[in-house]
Amino acid sequence: FVVAGSPTARRPRNVSPGAGDYVIAADRGAQHARAWGWPVHLIVGDLDSLPRHIADAEIVAGTRFVRVPAAKDETDTELALRYALDVGARTVVLCGALGGSTDHLLANVLLLGRADLRGRDMCLAAGSETVRLLATAEGEASARLELAGRAGDLLTLLPCDGDAEGVTTEHLLYPLHDEILPRGSARGVSNVFTGEQAVISLRQGALLVVHTCKE
Repeated sequence: FVVAGSPTARRPRNVSPGAGDYVIAADRGAQHARAWGWPVHLIVGDLDSLPRHIADAEIVAGTRFVRVPAAKDETDTELALRYALDVGARTVVLCGALGGSTDHLLANVLLLGRADLRGRDMCLAAGSETVRLLATAEGEASARLELAGRAGDLLTLLPCDGDAEGVTTEHLLYPLHDEILPRGSARGVSNVFTGEQAVISLRQGALLVVHTCKE
């Protein structure tokens, strides 16, 4: 788990760390994690937004810190993600990354496209929403994603690397059958689960997949 420092962070509704999971906080993300009752194993950042009393409490708790300069090429969140990959994480849940300023929100979403995430499972989670990237890889004929949910959940598909071709969906109110979603099109917004699972397949391109669980 990587917890970013969005000032409007929402606790993920359907996922939380379990025994053996590793939690990395990016700066103010440590404050969010503590508020959610989550452990923090590592704090990465320039510590410009983490309240002093939270930092002091983490020091007392023996939490490891990696302090970085304020002037740098990466955001604290990107550095925290890199640490997660360096320790060998195969599954990464990025929390506290949506909301707040638009530039950081978009930068956090675009982290899904990092080349070193190929072969790993990563999503952004906030409240009842998750965001994933479904993309075809070199040498593969297609990509497929299965999502567990329930009837009434919303699913949005947004092309993010040119046109998305060969898009097929199953168990959605408005199905697609080997179709093209053009870049810039809003056609894929707010489809609806008809059961407990939705399936998306893609022959070429990349899709941001936003799943909003029914309240």
